[in-house]
Amino acid sequence: MNRVHVAITHEARPGREADYETALREFARDSLHEPGTAGVLLLAPVPGSVGCEYGILRSFEDQASCDAFYRSERFRNFHERTKSMVVEEATRRKIDGLEMFFRDPKKSPPRWKMAIITWLGVFPSVLFWGIVLPPVLDNLHSLFATAVATMFVTVTLAWVVMPVLTRFFAPWLHPPVTHIGILDHDPATDSSTR
Repeated sequence: MNRVHVAITHEARPGREADYETALREFARDSLHEPGTAGVLLLAPVPGSVGCEYGILRSFEDQASCDAFYRSERFRNFHERTKSMVVEEATRRKIDGLEMFFRDPKKSPPRWKMAIITWLGVFPSVLFWGIVLPPVLDNLHSLFATAVATMFVTVTLAWVVMPVLTRFFAPWLHPPVTHIGILDHDPATDSSTR
């Protein structure tokens, strides 16, 4: 099973931050009951900081669950309810590959696990390009040849190898937990202005 992780950012309209945050908390709590939802993490601006951008990190059991959620009545209702509270449409993107390590800084895998997965990605990539590239790079200065080789290894890691490894080892890197994590204050008890 390949979990799907989606990052969404919204900018609340000035003066509507508390309304939007209340609606967002309720929606996050209620949306955990949607089929295939594996977790939600909310990020909100610190009181007194400049900017009103809110972040939502959602995890789904698979792509079908993700697609169904964003077509659901619950999501449409939230979108309609908060349309007047935000500056513009949300920015939504799928998180893959190396980003997976950093999707929740408080629950990142231990460094030794990240080191093992990275090594499992680096070793075959270096081995592959170490066999393929030398005939092409033999006539180049060693510094330039190294730069080209490491560029190929980096691209292979970022777009091919690491996305596969992080999906395959996801249960080991991120043991499944269903939760709502809210990193901020309670707008009902916050008297400061942003």
